[in-house]
Amino acid sequence: MRVLVVGSGGREHALCWAIAASPLIGALYCAPGNAGIAREATCVPIPVDDLDGLVGFARDERIDFVVVGPEGPLVAGLVDRLDAAGIKSFGPNAAAAALEGSKAFTKDFCSRHGIPTAAYGRFTDAVAAKDYIRAQGAPIVVKADGLAAGKGVIVAATVDEALAAVDAMMADRAFGDAGAEIVVEEFMTGEEASFFALTDGSTVLPLAGAQDHKRVGDGDTGPNTGGMGAYSPAPVVDDAMAARIMAEIVEPTVAGMAAEGRPFKGVLYAGLMIGAAGPRLIEYNVRFGDPECQALVLRLKSDLLPALLAVADGQLAHVDLRWRPDTALCVVMAAEGYPGSYRRDTEIRGVEAAEAEGAVVFHAATARDGEGRLRAAGGRVLGVTALGADAGEAQRRAYAAVDRIDWPEGFCRRDIGRLAVARGS
Repeated sequence: MRVLVVGSGGREHALCWAIAASPLIGALYCAPGNAGIAREATCVPIPVDDLDGLVGFARDERIDFVVVGPEGPLVAGLVDRLDAAGIKSFGPNAAAAALEGSKAFTKDFCSRHGIPTAAYGRFTDAVAAKDYIRAQGAPIVVKADGLAAGKGVIVAATVDEALAAVDAMMADRAFGDAGAEIVVEEFMTGEEASFFALTDGSTVLPLAGAQDHKRVGDGDTGPNTGGMGAYSPAPVVDDAMAARIMAEIVEPTVAGMAAEGRPFKGVLYAGLMIGAAGPRLIEYNVRFGDPECQALVLRLKSDLLPALLAVADGQLAHVDLRWRPDTALCVVMAAEGYPGSYRRDTEIRGVEAAEAEGAVVFHAATARDGEGRLRAAGGRVLGVTALGADAGEAQRRAYAAVDRIDWPEGFCRRDIGRLAVARGS
């Protein structure tokens, strides 16, 4: 098969790494890719928002299957464009991708279908939003409605912080058009977890649970980021909890989307808060998580590509995936200053030494200079991922690999996996 993966981050490197191992692969391309992905696939310089260019490349190169990694092109309708061109793809169409493209849509959808989530209000008027915040009190959560690269959520500890968040989103347009409408919602307590499931629009196949670390600093301090590390499985998502998540959240979502004429095909990523009353939905993503995908692919024993094809073909009922019992843990290395301003084009050395420790180093934002040296090309740059018999062993192996990387301008959290390690899981 001739396969094209769309994207350039750590998630796409993980997908390419897994897909490249399939015996079904004849040729693998990635657009636009990065320096690490170039080890697995032929990178082509087409941006993810160039839908015409992506469809044209797939047509000209006789691509059999396109795997769309990031949310932007999914929300923009890349799958619709590929369908119209007769090119098979993995991912939801634009109507179904609204589950991530609009937080307001998802909150209203959950209300219509009885899916447990936080109480909320949605607003296009800042004065009304502020009145709601004053009436509800704090802590409270303010979210930009649209896509904001994982950064459009402010957890406000005080009413004043929440009012400032409204101004930042709606007046200052800190997140661009994504903040033209906002959602203000109840602050939920409990333990956060991620849960992934494949669906072909009718059959739903659970994958695994994971836990991400969104805050930039150790101990979950500092601003939210796109994710500073993750591990799978998540002890809080045991078999009983996974069954509840499927029955109370994921399966009603798939059934509800089909009933509303928006059948969902792809991977559903449920961000969850798990408390005394059980699981509640924080938000949906319509693609694999980053960095959760890096942990998931290391645990997966089965060939990923046939499962993705089965989603596209409506044959998911015939798929049975096998998982390693080990824990996989991913530590994100980011450019100093992230998620604020940071330096680009700094040199990274020691990746090969890190991989000699037994880790897999997934590249999220890297490039090669004219002399072949590896350079940082973004905020989150590397995902150092390792397997272990338990979370403690996976953590030790991942950080041993991190410590072999020579990048003075980079940093990482040093406590990824701390909850699982504390539990002895």
